[in-house]
Amino acid sequence: MKDCTLVIMAAGMGSRFGGGIKQLAPVGPNNEIIMDYSIYDAVRAGFNKVVFIIRKDIEEAFAEMIGNRIAKHVNVSYVFQETSDVPDEFKSIERAKPWGTGHAILCCKDAINEPFAIINADDYYGQEAYKVLYDYLTSMGDKKDKLDLSMAAFILKNTLSDNGSVTRGICNVDNDKNIVEINETYNIRREDDGKVMAGDGDTLKEVSEDSYVSMNMWGCPPEFLDVLDTEFVKFLKKYGENPKAEFLLPIIIDKLIKNGLGDCALLESHDKWFGVTYAEDKATVCEAIAKLIADGVYPEKLWD
Repeated sequence: MKDCTLVIMAAGMGSRFGGGIKQLAPVGPNNEIIMDYSIYDAVRAGFNKVVFIIRKDIEEAFAEMIGNRIAKHVNVSYVFQETSDVPDEFKSIERAKPWGTGHAILCCKDAINEPFAIINADDYYGQEAYKVLYDYLTSMGDKKDKLDLSMAAFILKNTLSDNGSVTRGICNVDNDKNIVEINETYNIRREDDGKVMAGDGDTLKEVSEDSYVSMNMWGCPPEFLDVLDTEFVKFLKKYGENPKAEFLLPIIIDKLIKNGLGDCALLESHDKWFGVTYAEDKATVCEAIAKLIADGVYPEKLWD
């Protein structure tokens, strides 16, 4: 089995930690949270290390909530995303919050030397996505001229919420199933007539429910961290004084694709995505997990 790491972006939870965070509410029969199922699926697929990106001030509480339990089953590391984690020449920039998802992953540069996958802490992705990512990441050849990136793509109809509209990155691919472009699409919902619509007013349009969409689940070679380092310096030189500017993974990867510096393979997952976008979504997630347990996908108790 080849080494492969799962990186979980959880730093954004820091400001809300302990305050009844809906994404950390129990969804399983033994108080499991969504992250429990994500890590269980990843370990089952072959991932042998988990890196949590969190804020330093919540390390103890986070370890108590999930890290200590998981550490009995897989190698666990913590990385801290702080606003001060920038090159020395930019230390004078005042910033109220970290710089976004690209910055979060860059904070892992001293913790990862192997291929890795990236997920959001509060999303349930299902088994298939971890399997296709692990298989791809552990079978990559040596691409000398381009970064060999990948993304687990979901079918739009499997990512809609019954409780309101969602934003999704709809993917365009070439004949080799490499991503050409990701179009951020807002206010997507299923109407009473069954059609899936996006936008409002003059921007209103029908979209195919079978479209591939990004749910921020990426696969990366370790060399991606060096590229992030270079791109972050460029970003800070251009946008460092803008307090709202964010260094975001989809924008970075889109830039690499369009500049011919990387390919991003689209890996299909047909599982249903769950997330707690709305408070009402929690009941839906609990019901879905209960059904998966009844169907034998998960044991009643994940971590014996």
